[in-house]
Amino acid sequence: MPIILNEIDAAAWAELEQAVSEPESAFRYLTFCSVDEQGKPQARTIVLRRADKLMRVMEFHTDTRSLKWQEIAANPHVTVLGYCAQMRLQLRLQGKVEPYDAESDVAQATWSRLPAHTQKTYAGGPPGGARACDDIKAISAAEEAEGKANFGVLIVRASSLDWYQLHKEQNQRAFFTYDNSGALVDSQWVNP
Repeated sequence: MPIILNEIDAAAWAELEQAVSEPESAFRYLTFCSVDEQGKPQARTIVLRRADKLMRVMEFHTDTRSLKWQEIAANPHVTVLGYCAQMRLQLRLQGKVEPYDAESDVAQATWSRLPAHTQKTYAGGPPGGARACDDIKAISAAEEAEGKANFGVLIVRASSLDWYQLHKEQNQRAFFTYDNSGALVDSQWVNP
């Protein structure tokens, strides 16, 4: 029975949507790739917080003091990569980031829904900053309040999906393109 391309697209986005509520999903922790000021690719693992298959968007949270925030301010084009070893499935999405800082309505509404232990992760020193010792000190109430000012939301609007399924006999690969509203405008099989 032949595999239908629009079913592959729908299944890929269903996996992403499901990963948001399943911490054990292979697509919950994705590789987020941006480009630094020297034109070098930068990749890091980031938690998928929301996925919307109709709009073709993914949401991530970050500290606005991070290098990735600076990188996307200079170049909003990113790649998001996920791989599930159990399914032997790779999803590579390319798109453009819409950043929302702490003053935005989007970030404020999102912050209000975060549990306290997650809010605390945005307090203290900036990501990657030097620390005097390896002891993790308790975060003061003042630092915790400052955490909100460091919180940002990244909305990635996907423009394409490169779907790659590994098989013992014959790998399969398909490529999907979306318009700005999230509508599928092209799909095709491509060589693995």
